[in-house]
Amino acid sequence: MTTSRFSALGLSESLVRALTDANHHTPTPIQAQAIPTLLDGRDLLGLAQTGTGKTAAFVLPVLQQLGEDRRQLMPRVARALILAPTRELANQIADSVKVYGRRSGLRHTVIMGGVSQRAQAKAMQRGVDILIATPGRLLDLVQQRRVDLRQAQHLVLDEADRMLDMGFIRDVRKIIDQLPETRQSMLFSATMPRDVARLAQDMLTDPVRVEIAAKSIAVDRIDQRVYHAAGGGKRKLLTALLKDSDLSSVIVFTRTKRGADRLARQITASGVESVAIHGDKTQGAREKALASFRKGRSRVLVATDIVSRGIDVDDVSHVINYDLPRDPESYVHRIGRTARAGASGVAISFCDPSERDQLRDIERLIKRSLTVVGDAPQPANQDRPSSGKPGARKPGAGKPWRAKHKKSKPKGSKPQGRKRGPAQSPSTGASQPGANQPGGKGNGRPNRRRRRRAA
Repeated sequence: MTTSRFSALGLSESLVRALTDANHHTPTPIQAQAIPTLLDGRDLLGLAQTGTGKTAAFVLPVLQQLGEDRRQLMPRVARALILAPTRELANQIADSVKVYGRRSGLRHTVIMGGVSQRAQAKAMQRGVDILIATPGRLLDLVQQRRVDLRQAQHLVLDEADRMLDMGFIRDVRKIIDQLPETRQSMLFSATMPRDVARLAQDMLTDPVRVEIAAKSIAVDRIDQRVYHAAGGGKRKLLTALLKDSDLSSVIVFTRTKRGADRLARQITASGVESVAIHGDKTQGAREKALASFRKGRSRVLVATDIVSRGIDVDDVSHVINYDLPRDPESYVHRIGRTARAGASGVAISFCDPSERDQLRDIERLIKRSLTVVGDAPQPANQDRPSSGKPGARKPGAGKPWRAKHKKSKPKGSKPQGRKRGPAQSPSTGASQPGANQPGGKGNGRPNRRRRRRAA
């Protein structure tokens, strides 16, 4: 028997050996609390961010319970369903199932968008013990009757708040409606918005609540710094920082997909190999970019928040927030990419004047100020013109554009107002039959074109 402390949680010998082979010897807090509860068959509500070991906390009990209750697989049937918001997280969970369950003889497969559904439908023809899926593609295959969830005994919903952010909650509810009422359910989330709390209430029965403080994880082990720079100065600052070889493996977060592509090209052009990853990339392109970064072929990974959760990349030395996130919780998930499995790391944020409110929200959330590097921020009204008096305006400020750019008229000229009388001949001044003459064209409506020509 192994002396690993995982054995004290009630896990089988084969699972404990698999954990030892994977160099996992000591359970994390969420594993220590969740695994015995789930092995007892209880529903669970887990509040924990990524990097806390929550994947093993639900994968290990599911593997053990399915192994103890072996059944003949039925076509298109899944005995356990694990839902994840992104393809990357789904693949990561599948990797954990493969590592921990290699001695179990249980079958698993992954269903996700971005690739052909043909191979996924074929994998389900024989049925599987564990199905890991993203909501959109799974719902498509359920509606095509290529997947049958009516016999699922276990349901895991991972990163539920991220599901909400990505607009998947409605699809998730439709999927849950396909499952039997008698099942074991688990919901994991880093935060608990109202809609997620409502979903938890609907899908869980008398759940045990396990909560791991997320904010302290990010704060304690990460050196957090901020540079104040105008938008145009961010790229120069990034280029200068990347000249330091200590920034050996860097994830740079941008706000937009287009911005990620553009910045990756600029970094590569400066002599530092860089790849971009975001939601518009195909699954093949995303996997290729992650593989290039993991293996060290690319020193920089430029990403949107798609990789801020659930992407397990070892030895990330630095995280750089090129654009500050609008949601302060996203900051915690971003910088957590550089403090995995007890390691320390460095998080650098760029803040331009328009992002100072976001910086204050972040500092309020983590209950500390980021270390300012370089020049302190200028006052908000530094760039406004002043005459030396408080509240004084620059001459002409606030006037309408027309007033500022009004052309001067020669002296003695009369204003060219609209003529209210009948149109006249430019040569004789006689009245012309027209817009406001009986019998003229226009039936009493002003003929503006004729009048402009006459003027």
